Parts: sequence; structure tokens; C-alpha cells
Amino acid sequence: MAVSFFSTASFHSLLFHISKQSIFSLSDPRLSTISYLCFSQAASCSTSSTTRSSSSSRFRTHTFFSTGVQVQRKHEFSHGAVAAVAMAGGMDVSHYGGEETGGMMGRCSHRPEMLSKVAYIPPSWASHLQLVPSHFFSLGQFPTPIHQWHLPGLPDGTEVYVKRDDLTGMQLSGNKVRKLEFLLADAKEQGADCVITIGGIQSNHCRATAVAARYIGLDSYLILRTNRTEVEDDPGLTGNLLVERMVGAHVSLVSKEEYVKYGSVMLGNLLADKLKSQGRKPYVIPVGGSDSLGTWGYIEFVRELKTQLQEGRTSGVTHFDDIVMACGSGGTTAGLSLAAHLSKLDAQVHAYAVCDSEEYFYDYTQGLIDGLIGGVSSREIVRIVNAKGLGYAMSTSAELNLVKDVAESTGIILDPVYSGKALNGMLKDMAENPTKWEGKKVLFVHTGGLLGMYEKVVQLQPLVGKWERLRIPEFAMQPDDTKG
Repeated sequence: MAVSFFSTASFHSLLFHISKQSIFSLSDPRLSTISYLCFSQAASCSTSSTTRSSSSSRFRTHTFFSTGVQVQRKHEFSHGAVAAVAMAGGMDVSHYGGEETGGMMGRCSHRPEMLSKVAYIPPSWASHLQLVPSHFFSLGQFPTPIHQWHLPGLPDGTEVYVKRDDLTGMQLSGNKVRKLEFLLADAKEQGADCVITIGGIQSNHCRATAVAARYIGLDSYLILRTNRTEVEDDPGLTGNLLVERMVGAHVSLVSKEEYVKYGSVMLGNLLADKLKSQGRKPYVIPVGGSDSLGTWGYIEFVRELKTQLQEGRTSGVTHFDDIVMACGSGGTTAGLSLAAHLSKLDAQVHAYAVCDSEEYFYDYTQGLIDGLIGGVSSREIVRIVNAKGLGYAMSTSAELNLVKDVAESTGIILDPVYSGKALNGMLKDMAENPTKWEGKKVLFVHTGGLLGMYEKVVQLQPLVGKWERLRIPEFAMQPDDTKG
């Protein structure tokens, strides 16, 4: 059945027809909650969204898949109101002629209120996967923008665009927040009062975890890997460490040798056992937030990207032939490549590995896909390329020169650990195999990590000039200029 809506006030008709399908009875007290949700969502819709919709007089159709109820509305009816009803009823919602609007992407032009915990509804093409999250925390600033990136030396006809996941927030900047939205919601559901995670001394993930945990009232315990000669010393306040320590994170240092000997899982469990003995309730987040639950963050990334393409918010581009990203812990690679495959995005995913080997990441990605019962081989959906250079977080002069040159020519600053190595790998690939890239529209995912640049200041110092002491001629000085 179809019901037409010509104004927001008509949402009562929607409730009536939902009740007719035995989702709720009209006397069900949950209807008052849905009513509140409808008007709350409707009120939050931006005027810009209404303006964009008003150019079209066609109806927009929303289908309630669990019941077969189809709801039609003209552009005046609140998109958010329909999504709110669907979310309250635990239903998926689809948008006629466009991407699903239920769950995380169920909004007018923006996400649910910052720091709110929201019921999650997966996109229809991913609804068959296992470990579907029940909720997420709205922590990041999404959708992140996409614009053309005028890089030098590209093959003939190749256009590169950049998705700015470095702009997901200030302290939270970077892609890790996408995973944390799901992981921290799970931590809260399990009654945790603190979180544990592990990474390198300048880990973007650890910094984002510390900030996000503090946002929602959880303490954070970070196990940071550093050099053997520095493990007994105060780690200081450089880069990510400054933010972590400002928000009250508890930092524990281990040497790289200890990390290799015991592994991240055992180290995390050792600290968890210690905290439990003190009466705490810790929740352990793996390196990079890369487990099957965290993978949903980049399933949502693809839903967001598809919506941006459909709404024309991609600098006029209607599709991308290739998607390029850095691969450091595997979760981003698994989520993005699996979602691109399931959603029929029709783009080749290239993951440039900044540590370990291609074989390691194919296997790790496969494990995360299998955890979701994804039913596909990692080798079929992603191309993993070795781009680690000297090793994880170790930069060559050529890599840092590239980061500096790109910043000077385009204004975009890459981090030296992830995106810098990935771009270096991509441009090297393009130079060696230009015909493979000619005429392609390529989306580069900037995963953030600006604070990691502070660890490279000694190496960067000789590369950045353009400074001098301003010499003021004596004849230009007035008598009063010498005072004060």
C-alpha cells in the first residue's frame, strides 16, 4: 500500500498505516516516542536540504522492508521523520533513486546529534553479513568532502580526487573514528568503564581512542610501542602524545622487542587482567580498531560515498574507476573493499601497505571478511601493494620530499606514516604503468594523521626553507619606531 504525504503534520497517517501492518497498535506507548523522534528529526533538517529537494516535484518513495509498507512523500515531508520512524521500528529504509537512508546515513544533510547513541540499520546490500552492530555513537564529522586534487605528473587523462577523512574532527581527525563509533558503542553496551588499545608511539588510532573515550565518559589506557632506549623515559608531549595526555589517557610503554615477543593481544589482555584486579571493567580494542566489528566503519564509508555520488557532491564526477588508500592495520581495507564489492560500486580498490607484507594483509583482510561471513576472497576484491619503504613509520627523503612538495603545490598535508607512503606508492605505480591509469578517475582516501608530522621535524627541517630575517632600512625608521 502507498500513502502520500504533503506536509510534516501528516506523519500521523504514517503511524496509522504502520499500525495497520501490526508493527504497533495505535494504543502502543511507543508511538509517542516515534512521534517525538519524527518531529525531532524533522526540526534538525537543514534548510539547504529542503532547498535541494524542492527542485524536484516527484515523490520520494520509502519502503519498509520488514512489512512491505511503502510510504510516498513529496519533498516537503521530512526525510528525517521517515527515517526516525523506521529506526524506532527497527526497519530498513530505502530511498527511491538513491542510497539507503536508514541507520547511520538516515539524515537530511547531516548526522544525528553529536555524541548521541543511535540504533544502527545496515545498508540493504550488507544486511546479510554477520555481527551487524546494534548501535553506534555519533562522533565524527561526516560526510567528509571530496574534491579534485591537482597532482603533478599524472598520466594522460587521469584525474585524481581526494576524500578528506583527515577532516573528521579536530582531536579526532582521521579515519579511525569511523571504527570507534561502533567499537565504543559496544564497549558501553558491555558495561565497560575504560578502554584499552595499543599502537606505535605516534599512533593516530590511540589518540583518537583516547579522545573519543573521554567524549563518552570512559577512561583510556594506551600501550605504546617505542624504542628500547626510550622505554624507561617520559615519552614527552610530541604530536599525538600531547593530545592523549591532555585528555587524561594512561600511557604504558613497551619496547618494540617486547611487542614482537608477546604480541598485541597478549599485551592488551595482561593490562586488562591488571585493571580487572583493581575493580575496573576494561574493553580491549585491537590495534587500529581492526576487528570485524570495527570493519563496519568502512562499510558505512562506502554507503556515504555512494550517497555523495548520487547527490552530485563529488565535483561533478558520477563514478570512480579506482579507489586508493593506505593499508596499515587491515580493518579499513577489509571494510572498504568488501563494501565496494557488495554494493556494486564498480571501482578497483588499491591498498598500499605501509608495514608487513602483501601476503600478511591478504590473509588478515580475509580473516576480517570471514568474520562477517562475507563470502568472497580478499584477492578478488582488493589489490594490495607493498609501499612500506624503510619500514613502518620510517620515512625516506624521497617520501618526505613528496609530502612537502604536495603540501606546497596543493595545500594538502599528508602524514608520513600512512597517506604519504600510499601516495608515493600510487605515483610510482602510475609512472611505471601509465597505460593502466590513463583516463581513469581515481579517488584517494586521505586517512589523516597530521599530528604524526611532528615526529619528523628533524628530517623535515632541511626540506622547508623560505625564511629570512626582515631587514629594515635605517631611512625607513621614524624616531618613535625605536621605542618599546
